[in-house]
Amino acid sequence: METSRHRAVRGFTLIELMVGIAVMAMLALMSWQGLDGMMRVQSYNRERGDAVTTLQTTLAQWGADLDATVVMPQIQPIAWNGQVLRLTRRGADGTQPVLYVVAWAMSADTATGMRWRRWQSGAVATRAEWQRAWAQADAWAQGSNETLRGTEVTLMPLTSWQLQYFRGAAWTDAASGPNAVGGLGVGMPDGIRLVLNLPPGPGLAGLVTRDWIRPTVAIPKT
Repeated sequence: METSRHRAVRGFTLIELMVGIAVMAMLALMSWQGLDGMMRVQSYNRERGDAVTTLQTTLAQWGADLDATVVMPQIQPIAWNGQVLRLTRRGADGTQPVLYVVAWAMSADTATGMRWRRWQSGAVATRAEWQRAWAQADAWAQGSNETLRGTEVTLMPLTSWQLQYFRGAAWTDAASGPNAVGGLGVGMPDGIRLVLNLPPGPGLAGLVTRDWIRPTVAIPKT
């Protein structure tokens, strides 16, 4: 009787054990693939979220610079030569009687590739200081003065960018209008259209268009 009972209690056969191990391995592989997929989705969402935040912050600064641009006698408010946009703007707080020269340009970097960058001068209070800062902005964009790179801010990857001005109820190429190279006594256009070409990547890609309208423009009622 005892012998029959002992025979009834037996372990797994080798084949059963191998099948069990194979099933567990498949379950582990499926679990790992699911976890890897979740991690990839999270990484993509994080990179896209970072790219969207960077774009929003950059465009907010772009709009703030244009809103703060000043038009004064013997001071050039804006100039665009197809490579660098230079602006003369008031300070952020508006309490000090000083101006700043701001430049936006795209340049290459060996580590990060083509990037959109912003440069800002120190505070200027005289026309001579403004002329010097205006020339420095152009030198910075051309990369002819490395000491000026200390005040630049690297913003975002960029393939190319274009500007259009709105004048006389029409959009025109900014590089061919009166503000193309700028000039004393030339005012701000009624609107500026910015077209960014973002490179392919895990974040954003393709064309992004942002229109800015001069705050003092009178919009006709319909």
